[in-house]
Amino acid sequence: MSERPTPTGLTIWVAGARPKTLPAAIAPVLVGTALRHRDHHGINLINAILALAVSLMLQIAVNYSNDYSDGVKGTDDNRVGPMRLVASGAASAQAVKWAAIISFLLASLFGLVLAEQVSWWLLLVGALSIAAAWNYTGGSRPYGYLGFGEISVFLFFGLVATMGSYYVQSAQISWGSFLVSIPVGALSCAILAVNNLRDLPKDALVGKRTLAVRLGDQRARYLFIGLLLTAHISALLATVLTPWAPLTLLAVPLTIRVIRRTRSGARGLDLIPVLVNVGKVQLLLSATLAFALFLL
Repeated sequence: MSERPTPTGLTIWVAGARPKTLPAAIAPVLVGTALRHRDHHGINLINAILALAVSLMLQIAVNYSNDYSDGVKGTDDNRVGPMRLVASGAASAQAVKWAAIISFLLASLFGLVLAEQVSWWLLLVGALSIAAAWNYTGGSRPYGYLGFGEISVFLFFGLVATMGSYYVQSAQISWGSFLVSIPVGALSCAILAVNNLRDLPKDALVGKRTLAVRLGDQRARYLFIGLLLTAHISALLATVLTPWAPLTLLAVPLTIRVIRRTRSGARGLDLIPVLVNVGKVQLLLSATLAFALFLL
């Protein structure tokens, strides 16, 4: 059996950005923008694009910074899943660190433009987001190594990103934006949860106590399934905002496939297709929820 070819050149940096995780950055902006249309019968296209740029660059920055921090700590050695630039030797630690810094700077630049147009308080939110992104695996006491990664993802890629996308277009925070941020955050957590489930054995060996390591294999699977169910239930609760919210049930068949695969005991490389399908669930559920909000 031939080995998978090693990416080279620009392909290395695209792989290092982990494009399969980018639905977590697109979903909150899509849903927040759709809610803005529902409440105000229109969208602020420029601010929506800027919010998407901030979200995407933060997600890419997180991926590069995690690659750098885990690589220099040695916790990415012999790990399954997407290629790690530092651990694989495909790029130097310094180069990956600079890729993260540049991504953070681009996110900050787009955020600065948004803050100038909407509110300077957004700079504080941006600073907290960057600090959370870097300290997930970076710093002397990375909270991702202590089992708090899922909480941070729910807060920043769920609540903050979705409600923020709504706020930068409407200058308001509403209970509706909180409600629709829950399925987005739950699915972003699910992406991290299945990553941590896949890496559980290796993480346990190197002392990386993710939530999956703390819970153990079986309970980590229950957590993952619970996050998927939470996403669907909370999306259906959006019926109070739009009678078309049941359109999100179109994602159920794919979710059932993911749950069955997870319950079957898939491990290691066998969980990579699960990760891919969770990304598809997030895009499909978010797209149908956004469409349901746009119909009003």
